[in-house]
Amino acid sequence: MSQCPISEYALLSDSHTAALASRGGSVDWLCFPRFDSPAIFGRLLDDAAGHYTIRPTGETRVSRQYVEGTLVLETRFATDGGQAILTDALAAGPNERGHELGAHAPHALLRQVRGIQGEVDIEIEYVPRPEYGIVHPLLVSADGGLLARGGAAVLLLSSSVEWAVTDSTARARITIREGEALGFALQYRSSSDDAPAAWSQEEIAHFLAETVRAWQNWSAIHQSYQGPWKDLVHQSGRVLQGLTYFPTGAMVAAATTSLPEEVGGTRNWDYRFCWARDASFTLDALWVAACPDEAHKFFDFLAGAAGHAPANHVRHRGRA
Repeated sequence: MSQCPISEYALLSDSHTAALASRGGSVDWLCFPRFDSPAIFGRLLDDAAGHYTIRPTGETRVSRQYVEGTLVLETRFATDGGQAILTDALAAGPNERGHELGAHAPHALLRQVRGIQGEVDIEIEYVPRPEYGIVHPLLVSADGGLLARGGAAVLLLSSSVEWAVTDSTARARITIREGEALGFALQYRSSSDDAPAAWSQEEIAHFLAETVRAWQNWSAIHQSYQGPWKDLVHQSGRVLQGLTYFPTGAMVAAATTSLPEEVGGTRNWDYRFCWARDASFTLDALWVAACPDEAHKFFDFLAGAAGHAPANHVRHRGRA
C-alpha cells in the first residue's frame, strides 16, 4: 500500500472515471474507462499494482494547485537547476461545454512537463498493471508511442521519448529546459476495439487546452454562489461534478475502494458506487454549490433506480 497519506493526492476526472495524483508526480490510482472498472494503476493499495510517475531527479521542492475553475492539476517542481510544471488532467472531449462536460470523454490521461526556469532532469516510470495489478502487460514500441496489451485492456502511451523496457516496466530520462514542453497521452481501449492512434504533441496540447476550457465553462455557468467560503464551495462543487458519472448522473461516494479506516482493519468498502444513504446530503450540497441541473439529473437516477418515475417525467406530467 502507498505510504503517501490520502490527503496528499489530488483528484482528476473526466466525469466517467477518476485518477489520483500524488505530490511526487505519481498517478497511483486510475480505473479505465469507468469509476468501477478494474484499476490500471493501483499503487494506492499495493506497491506492485502499478503507477505512472513523472518527477525530477534529486531533491525537489513541490507546490501545486488546480488551474482556476478546473480539475486540471499543476505541480511545480523546483530544483537547484531550475523549475518545471507538470500538468495533469483526464481529457474532456471536443467542444464539451456546460452541462455536456463528460459527454464525449476520450478516455485519456494527459500529462505535460513545461520548463519554467533553467533546466530540470526528469525521470519517468510507467508501470501499467491492469486488473488491480494481476496482469503484467506486454509493452511494445508503436508508431508514436508505447503499446501495452494485457487482459481486457489496450493502452497506448503517446510520447516522443525513448523508453527502456524491462519486465512490463518502461523508464526514461529527459532534460526539460526553460520554454520547452513535452506532452504524454495515455489512451484506453478494450481488447475488442481497434487500438487507438497515437496523438502528436500538438494534439496533446490541444486536448489539454480543451479540457481547461471545458471545466472553466462548466464553472462559469454553474458556480454563482457568493456567500462565505466561496472558493471552497466552488472547489467542492467541481469535486462533486468530478465524482459524477455523466451517462446516468449518478455520483460515486468516492473514487477509491478497499482503503480501510485503519491498516489491517475490515471497514474497507468499495465507494465507487452511489450510496443512497448519502444522496440527500449530496443533493443539498449541489444546490448550495449552484449546480441545480446536475442535482435534477442525480435525482432522476435515484428515482429510476428505486423503481419510480424519474423526476423529469413527474415534473413534465405535473405541468401538463
